[in-house]
Amino acid sequence: MTELSTLPGDPSELRLRISYTDELADTPQADTLERWDVSVLHTEGTVGSITFYRVHLDRGMNTVRVMEEESEELDEIAQALLDPSTGGFTEDASSSLPYVGSSLLVMDKVTLDELWRGHGLGAILATEAIHRLMAGCLAIACSPGVTDLSSDRLRNQAEWDRVTTKIARGWELVGFRQYQGNVYLLSPASLELEEQRGATRGRLADLGFVWRRTQAHDISPRPGGG
Repeated sequence: MTELSTLPGDPSELRLRISYTDELADTPQADTLERWDVSVLHTEGTVGSITFYRVHLDRGMNTVRVMEEESEELDEIAQALLDPSTGGFTEDASSSLPYVGSSLLVMDKVTLDELWRGHGLGAILATEAIHRLMAGCLAIACSPGVTDLSSDRLRNQAEWDRVTTKIARGWELVGFRQYQGNVYLLSPASLELEEQRGATRGRLADLGFVWRRTQAHDISPRPGGG
């Protein structure tokens, strides 16, 4: 049977817009924690977003305190990776990572409009954004979980667990590995990350091909048509 696409548009036309808003705040918090916003764009507008935080461990405030004040998700990652007395990586975390920088990149939230979900696009788009933001970072961290609570079905615990597990597997395909609890870690120097980037780009090309074939199938003349 010929595979047909249910996507609302050609995924090959998705674009990322990466931005950082500097509020020129002369504070230790601003020097320590930067929020980077990634908009997922298509011809009809914005169809998703990704939020990253770049955490500078060598300037400003103690990073553990700053992350704790920002959100529960960032606090969870700080407790797993950072030494509360110094604000730097714990010895265990740093020993498992080749030195390529001094900052921490946190992938906080990845969301896509419902019509674009279910095709692995989140992992594809996140991989591209990570490659553009990871320079100078020793590690990339995330805490896989459901961020869109609008679906009633996710109020069922079994369904919640199933979706959360599926999300974690998606990040494992990118190269993230479970480090502690629900905290996953990825090294920018990982060969797997580079290999997976090639694989995800190939997957995006395949999705685009299937979508265009579906469009051609839908508009082709039917037998006996006028």
